[in-house]
Amino acid sequence: MTDQYDLIIRNSILRSDPKNPKDIAIKDGKIAKIAGKIDGKASQDLDAGNNLVTESYVNTHLHLCKVYTLMMMDEAALKDYHGADMGKAMNAIELAARVKDNYDEKWIIKNVRKAVALAARYGCTHIRAFADVDSKGRLEGIKALIKARDEFKGIVDVQTVAFAQDGLIREPGAEDLMRQAMDLGADVVGGIPWIEFTDADIEEHIRICFELAKEYDKPVSMLVDDAGDNGLRSLEAMALETIRTGWQGRALAHHARAMALYPKPYLQKLAVILKKAKLGVVSDPHTGPLHARVRELLEEGVLVSLGQDDISDAYYPYGRNNMLEVAFLNSHLLWFTTREDMEVLYDMISINPAQAIGLNNFEIKEGAIANLVVLDQPNVLEALRYHDKPRFVISHGNLIDQAKIDAIIQENS
Repeated sequence: MTDQYDLIIRNSILRSDPKNPKDIAIKDGKIAKIAGKIDGKASQDLDAGNNLVTESYVNTHLHLCKVYTLMMMDEAALKDYHGADMGKAMNAIELAARVKDNYDEKWIIKNVRKAVALAARYGCTHIRAFADVDSKGRLEGIKALIKARDEFKGIVDVQTVAFAQDGLIREPGAEDLMRQAMDLGADVVGGIPWIEFTDADIEEHIRICFELAKEYDKPVSMLVDDAGDNGLRSLEAMALETIRTGWQGRALAHHARAMALYPKPYLQKLAVILKKAKLGVVSDPHTGPLHARVRELLEEGVLVSLGQDDISDAYYPYGRNNMLEVAFLNSHLLWFTTREDMEVLYDMISINPAQAIGLNNFEIKEGAIANLVVLDQPNVLEALRYHDKPRFVISHGNLIDQAKIDAIIQENS
């Protein structure tokens, strides 16, 4: 009796065995079989053409409520954030907040739909997406993100982050708004402790975020030490609170740009604490002059991933929600240019971020959930060189209809 599958991808090159093309059979949303030749039948039969087939991409860091807002304001925040020493990063955030005076779910959702559809076009099936929650933006951003999450479920899975962008101690009423956002259905508690004015307030900010996380049984994501000040230590404080509260593996740190200025002995001590906390780091070197010490963190065994961060907003003028493009840019900035480096870069947009945001069974093996991209290039070098959209994108075992995705992009542009 001939085996019946939902989908078969033929003539696939896998990173783990590039010299021996494989067929990949999918059934009920999972990879059912991987073999040199599969004789079964399928409702859909795709030819990879002896090109690369890998796990789909995961974007662990996107300020989704802000996408395409750059043209709504001047470039003062952009200039301050991109200053060579990043000494004016806090001022940049205060300048960027002006756009939230006009926040309205009705126009935010159009921008969000376009950005999420672009993710689907470029093979990204999972996003951890931040929405500012404060007295200016109120709950407009998180409402739009929750709506998009529900619309795109099963195509692009969006983890919505209720994000206290302007602080919890310095921003009266922010904690109550965060609680309201969690009640609306936000998936992750988001903080930015370094934005507070004192070390005591930084610690209190972190404590409140973890208290909310425990109350709602949710993960935590925090933007830490996002400025050119080598005295910032909110990453360490976050890691220690992760350990204290037993939230290991459920917390994620973003940016850590001040790490670029840390002395080596402190960095090595910090790496030990991060590993004990099972606290991964998301770096976005392309969006700011300073960045986390990615290579050294990896050498110390810390989980590191890359994020898009911003798309045409007050902090970064470019971006297509294309994680291959993000890896390509950071190949230059991080000097990850050997073949071995490129494989590590590819991990940082696929399996590493999947682990960082708690996606289980996210790899190419029998029994795993079928989240895959079929590229038009035979290896990682060529994939990074062209950083183009995949030939096919499979999400949860289903082939994404790119004509529908293109229509969504057009409708919301």
